[in-house]
Amino acid sequence: MPDHAPTRHLTRRPGDRNFTAKGFDFHPEVFLVSGGLILLFVVFTLLFQEPAETAFGAVQSFISGALGWFMILAVTAFLLFTFILAFTKLGKVRLGGPDAKPEFPTFAWISMLISAGMGTGLMFWSVAEPIYHFQDPPVVVGAIEPNTADAARQAMGITFFHWGLHAWGIYALVGLSLAFFAFNWGLPLTIRSVFYPLLGEKIYGWQGNVIDILAVASTLFGLATSLGFGVQQANAGFNFLFGLEISTPVQVALIFIITGFATASVVSGLGNGVRRLSELNMVLAALLLTFVVLVGPTIFILNTFVQTTGYYLASLPTMSFWTETFNDNGWQNGWTVFYWGWWVSWSPFVGIFIARISRGRTVREFILGVLLLPTALTFLWMSAFGGTALSLELTEGATGIISSAVSENVATALFVMLQQLPLTGITSFVGIILVVVFFVTSSDSGSLVVDSLTSGGKLESPVPQRVFWAVIEGVVAAALLLGGGLSALQTAAISAGLPFAVILLVMCFSIYKGLSYEHDVIHVKNALQKSEAAEAAESAAVR
Repeated sequence: MPDHAPTRHLTRRPGDRNFTAKGFDFHPEVFLVSGGLILLFVVFTLLFQEPAETAFGAVQSFISGALGWFMILAVTAFLLFTFILAFTKLGKVRLGGPDAKPEFPTFAWISMLISAGMGTGLMFWSVAEPIYHFQDPPVVVGAIEPNTADAARQAMGITFFHWGLHAWGIYALVGLSLAFFAFNWGLPLTIRSVFYPLLGEKIYGWQGNVIDILAVASTLFGLATSLGFGVQQANAGFNFLFGLEISTPVQVALIFIITGFATASVVSGLGNGVRRLSELNMVLAALLLTFVVLVGPTIFILNTFVQTTGYYLASLPTMSFWTETFNDNGWQNGWTVFYWGWWVSWSPFVGIFIARISRGRTVREFILGVLLLPTALTFLWMSAFGGTALSLELTEGATGIISSAVSENVATALFVMLQQLPLTGITSFVGIILVVVFFVTSSDSGSLVVDSLTSGGKLESPVPQRVFWAVIEGVVAAALLLGGGLSALQTAAISAGLPFAVILLVMCFSIYKGLSYEHDVIHVKNALQKSEAAEAAESAAVR
């Protein structure tokens, strides 16, 4: 270890050099620079909408084409690192110290994981993505004829791949690193703290400021991507049920209405707002999932879940390193590279959030819980909704119904699928409520996280400050929709994710050093305690 090995008696504390006045309490450099850059981006996008749309497309093409291979390799490395770490001796280290107890019950913990991790995206893509790959199969292991059983099998496997272990491996890495350095070493709950084993007290200088500014930008653009998808789907749902026009102005109006609800939830805090909304969402999602499984093609859904899980596990090594080298038609850049960038850009938000709710769990429990439980539930959800859609597409008389909807407007796919089942009005309304509540949960969770990053790691900060970030998230999402719609959302995710992926690679080395140091300290302490106990017993026996 370097000379600046950690102690539990640090000279700095979270927010000790913050600006505090007029209802604000923030780290000056991180708050002002990140906020200024984001507002500059919004102004540019709104003033120059057509040039902005062209620029978004050019940036996405360059990053995906030139650096897609790096994203594929890096995200696979994150998954391998976290999974291996769980089964080493370091997996026994407990977040918060040897005597720490879990702060939240397991059900509440899992509920918040799911709601914060992928909620809005699951609603948007659970029907649309399998149908996309069914209509236009990528050449992963060989050419496959579109709209066939083989295309359906591969479509579900690829969907599992994009929403499975790789995504949660990223979240597990960031969440574990943040929880460990905050709860075990007493450092601020910000990304800069993860680099203490490498930078020492320099994390409080310009190096740490740059890291946190990148984290704020990454988080906001990752959130804006999800909020943009969510509001497009909410607009499609209101059009389906009430005839509300599908248009960008309507979607922008919905963003600000729903952001108002998110702001109210932010004010109530983590224990009241986020936790209760997350649990409400889990109940509603469970009811909708149960309905689709029981009323839809039940046996087909269960078969899809079992078979596709096996297909996914068997194909995982190939897909994890596949870069479309010999038959490059741009498919992977629009899908896998986009998803990896999106998950990486979300990682500061989800990582800080799950770190805050995971005190008292061991490293092994944390990693396996974050990797396996949400992944299994995600697979079941995708099997129910995607499997039902594919079953309809493969059935005579129903062929093409959902495919046509996906081709015309991807946001309508879920509602068109529900239209083929009983109680369409009720289930579609529940679907809209889920999209909105997922939207609110992501927004208020994100606001709390961004606020923590910009307040020097403080877990509690003034209400006006949290309201500011909730509003900014809505403004960025609206600007992206006005500046290029779906293409702008994808570009924001990839552009924010790429530089942060480099930080995560360094993070792997840093958390390994930190956990190794902690394990050695605990091991030596336990050995000394056993030695002292043995000496005391021996002395007592002699007397």
